[in-house]
Amino acid sequence: MSQTYSPYFNPELETMPRGELEALQLQRLQQTVRHCMNAEFYRSKFQALGITPDDIRSLDDVRRLPFTTKEDLRENYPFGLACVPMKECVRLHSSSGTTGNPTVVLHSQKDLDEWANAVARCLWMVGSRPDDIFQNSAGYGMFTAGLGFQYGAERVGMLTVPASSGNTTRQIKFIRDFGTTVLHAIPSYASRIYEVMRQEGCDPRRDTKLRVLCIGAEPHSEEQRQRIEQTLGVKAYNSYGISEMMGPGVAFECQEQNGLHIWEDYFIVEIIDPVTLEPVPDGELGELVLTTINREAMPLLRYRTRDLTRILPGDCPCGRSHRRLARLQGRSDDMIILKGVNIFPIQIEKILLKFKELSTDYLITLESTVDGDTMTIDVELIQPSDDYAQLQALTKTITRLLKDEILITPKVRLVQKGTLAVSDDKKAVRVKDLRKLF
Repeated sequence: MSQTYSPYFNPELETMPRGELEALQLQRLQQTVRHCMNAEFYRSKFQALGITPDDIRSLDDVRRLPFTTKEDLRENYPFGLACVPMKECVRLHSSSGTTGNPTVVLHSQKDLDEWANAVARCLWMVGSRPDDIFQNSAGYGMFTAGLGFQYGAERVGMLTVPASSGNTTRQIKFIRDFGTTVLHAIPSYASRIYEVMRQEGCDPRRDTKLRVLCIGAEPHSEEQRQRIEQTLGVKAYNSYGISEMMGPGVAFECQEQNGLHIWEDYFIVEIIDPVTLEPVPDGELGELVLTTINREAMPLLRYRTRDLTRILPGDCPCGRSHRRLARLQGRSDDMIILKGVNIFPIQIEKILLKFKELSTDYLITLESTVDGDTMTIDVELIQPSDDYAQLQALTKTITRLLKDEILITPKVRLVQKGTLAVSDDKKAVRVKDLRKLF
């Protein structure tokens, strides 16, 4: 007889009544603020604001704390925000640092243990159990999704396949040979896996045991998630992680798939207007701001993630008391401003994926001309076609729906499969802004 498991990895914390959870948050917030005084960066910030740790008496007082930004981490590179001696740090992760200093995040052993628990909680929430086989297609190294998911999957007790990124043919061989049931992949790469499966004559429903897919790391629409589920024959659960917090494990969908539970025993959540920096009401779109309250080596106060989302009102049928975030709508610093209109790439993706003729690969190119700025959208067809009349009609329909959504008229080009660059191990490039080159 198969073992019966609890629906919760940590029932006490996951279903904690709101009053008790908020009391725990306040206790941890006050401890964190005092701990932050070990860093000169925060001591000077507090002095400039004329506040002390004793001024934090309620959860609402979090608004009195200074914001922290990615620029702060870069300016204090590499260890200027450390709150413990370096001998107590056992690992660091950093961004790629392609321009200027990278952002560096330090972890103590306790931080790593808590990170593993958070990811395990997420994986358990979507139905992963010790008798599952987990395959991770994220890169291992400075990118947090590799080791983050690895240790979380091990904490659940699953057999893990640390396949790392790239080499899609090998990924598929591992999925088939090892009987992988739970897979982690970014959305664009999950679509790539299916395309290669199709080329190899592999039917994922017939030839694999895949049933759960964890996706994240790049914004994606509900339409893209549904297409991934239909093609791979899995349930695909949205994951949210940010390396400055810890990486994967910050928030995750449960099996209800109605928002991402954010672990409030680890974070205090705010949604602010990215222009005024004032809080917005629950249910209203704004920028996600997070304060860590369970971190030793490098806690961060009011970190501006630049990610746009909203808090979903009401309780979740799954029984978890931690609030839910809506699917990310993009980033405040990724917003396209064209002819005075604010546009997010995910708005365009939502329209493109309504058409069964189109793949998930597209590229938005912005250019300056003598007649003003223009937008061109190249999107790949799933199947080759030389029916000019049909393609023209399809292009007109897509253009009309896009204009209704984004309020400007882009130039839409339907291109053959394989035209746009594909990478096995990086997030998809969706926007190419050439206007500054004109």
